[in-house]
Amino acid sequence: MTIQELETQLLTLNAVDKAKLISILTQTLTNGSLGIKKTPGVCGGDACVGNTRIQVWVLVGYRRLGCSDAELFKCYPHLTGADLVNAWAYADAYPEEIEQAIREND
Repeated sequence: MTIQELETQLLTLNAVDKAKLISILTQTLTNGSLGIKKTPGVCGGDACVGNTRIQVWVLVGYRRLGCSDAELFKCYPHLTGADLVNAWAYADAYPEEIEQAIREND
């Protein structure tokens, strides 16, 4: 399969499947990226980056306030590019969940 053929197929995926694919790809590139995790009893069960307590909705909130990825790396120096890719993909795949978390924590 060529890259162009793959790209054509990727464009047909829905947002949830694209997020899953991004997670798989980043895991293979980063030797086991932990992706996004939801753990009952941790941060209210909200989606967090890897084994951190950094909630995806918090990162989305900062982004809405105008923070760039570079600024987020300064605030959270242990985050990786793959972590932010996973967070943005998760937020795109589950916008209602993220919006609800932002409303509940505003």
